[in-house]
Amino acid sequence: MTAFVAGGSVIVVFAKAPRPGMVKTRMTPPLSPEQAAALYGEMLADVLEATSALAEALGIEPVVSIHPAEACAEFASLVPQNLRVIVQQGLGLSERMTWAVAEAAAGGAERILLRSSDSPVLGPHDVEMALDGLMENDVVVTPDFDGGYALIGLRAPVPGLFDHPMSTGSVLDETLANARRLGLRCRVLEPSVDLDTVADFAWLERAHAAGDTTLCPRTVAHFDSCGLWRLGRAASC
Repeated sequence: MTAFVAGGSVIVVFAKAPRPGMVKTRMTPPLSPEQAAALYGEMLADVLEATSALAEALGIEPVVSIHPAEACAEFASLVPQNLRVIVQQGLGLSERMTWAVAEAAAGGAERILLRSSDSPVLGPHDVEMALDGLMENDVVVTPDFDGGYALIGLRAPVPGLFDHPMSTGSVLDETLANARRLGLRCRVLEPSVDLDTVADFAWLERAHAAGDTTLCPRTVAHFDSCGLWRLGRAASC
């Protein structure tokens, strides 16, 4: 049993249309743009399904924030029915994350979680821990293994928090440095798998061997059918 009051909590999935050349570009090569887009499409489907289910179980509002804007209508007909679909606003990821937090807060949310669409094993326990962490902290993060994070939670908009380069190996450190500079209380949770590069496939394979991939059956089936596990093993050597 958790201590948080679920009402007024929102989880926002940041997602892109799974189009070749627009997603998972750090996996190309060895993957082709088409292969990278196909993998992302399966992973995104898992993430949206899992987020829909955990949001219903925890009594929080699920949202998917889409880029580019013209994909919004397409997504609205494909995502689970309880997900609200919004368009990402801003010139870059920093601005888009800042806007998403402000949009959720303007709607009355008191605990706002932003999650990556690249984190297929992130589950209800991780979300519960983040919501619990926001009882006494201003910022909570679930790191990935590459220096970024699979999830970040805030209690209110924080101008300047994301004012640093994104998609680098120092995103977590820079976000926390900004938070502490702004006088915010921070909590870092247990890490989760985030698939940004082919080298990250090895982390997913370890999770699969441990029985921790029940939330991402489409992703696992895609790895099996396309023989992607071997790429992770080769990249980790």
